[in-house]
Amino acid sequence: MTPTYTFKDLRRISQHLNMSIKQFKEKWLYQDKDGDWMNVNTPCQFLDLRTNMCSIYEVRPKDCAEFPHLTKKKMTDYMHIHKQNVQHCPATFKMVEKLMERLNNTKILVEQDQPYK
Repeated sequence: MTPTYTFKDLRRISQHLNMSIKQFKEKWLYQDKDGDWMNVNTPCQFLDLRTNMCSIYEVRPKDCAEFPHLTKKKMTDYMHIHKQNVQHCPATFKMVEKLMERLNNTKILVEQDQPYK
């Protein structure tokens, strides 16, 4: 996966790396068909593979900071991301686990003709 980079992300991260926004884009990003700026590399060029930690954590893109997007109002907008990451992200796995538990409890209550609380 790759985050999308907002203009604020581009400005913040390029300043942190002592680069211009143009240099940062040329070195690390490409623009997709929707006009979003995305990483050229997968996994992310800022992932330290030895530690599995982000090397720019303090200035990481908003997309990364909000991951796994559990607080988004329209969860359905991110279902494809949750589906991709349930095996890799503990927070996503826990969210799916809680949803399944809630659905199972609802099903049991409906079958017993009891109101769900």
